[in-house]
Amino acid sequence: MTAQTSLRPLSGRIAVVTGASSGIGEASAEHLAALGARVVVLARRADRLDDLVARIEKNGGEALAVAADVTDTAAVQAVADRVAAELGSADLLFNNAGVMLPAPVEELATDQWQRQIDLNVTGLMNTIGAFTPQLVEAAGDRGVADLINTSSIAAQNIFPTFAVYSATKAYVTHLSRHLRAELGAKKVRVSAIEPGIVGTELQSHVTDEGALEWLAGSKETMEWLTPQDVAQTVGFIATLPPRVNLQQVTIMPTGQAS
Repeated sequence: MTAQTSLRPLSGRIAVVTGASSGIGEASAEHLAALGARVVVLARRADRLDDLVARIEKNGGEALAVAADVTDTAAVQAVADRVAAELGSADLLFNNAGVMLPAPVEELATDQWQRQIDLNVTGLMNTIGAFTPQLVEAAGDRGVADLINTSSIAAQNIFPTFAVYSATKAYVTHLSRHLRAELGAKKVRVSAIEPGIVGTELQSHVTDEGALEWLAGSKETMEWLTPQDVAQTVGFIATLPPRVNLQQVTIMPTGQAS
């Protein structure tokens, strides 16, 4: 193995990152670019994507910013078509766009329920639908491709007032296991990452007082994960030998019990 290959193990690969304007997506895009991938960063906020691309390029990486809403099926397909036309078939998709809006179910916050379902489930499916043909094609040509989905420890554990969010993340984890069974034989690895509490923009969207108090209390008693911690995990999954598929990875703050 050459020094260049060992330092930039994703050279020649094309990675698409959703939810790339902040938090885990932003950190992962920077990390994947540092590992040598050409990165397509996808989110709604064009100004933040432009800043991200500028940082990546300043550090010697390659990136393309595409502003789109993943809940818009046609818009996501247009992004996939552009990626194929300009860069070739994507061989790494990191599905990270999501939102967390906890509230007691009795409050009937149906608009928040729908927003979480639209982004965490429908948005996920839109990107999977648009890019899976590229992943399969790339895996056939290059011997491996990766579909990595951001789930949550909430997919496994019980957190009162987080019922709808947790249900959407359980969907992500279970879907990922099924897709791995479908796509593994075609050399597409599928992984679900289930982080515990990560310090991101997600917490700033929370409006429920009880959830805000719980989050504030947890920050006083433990050190939360950083987006870079999760980004390192994404990079590790993608740089494993093609024969190795980490089906499900749980990454927790050391001080978080459940």
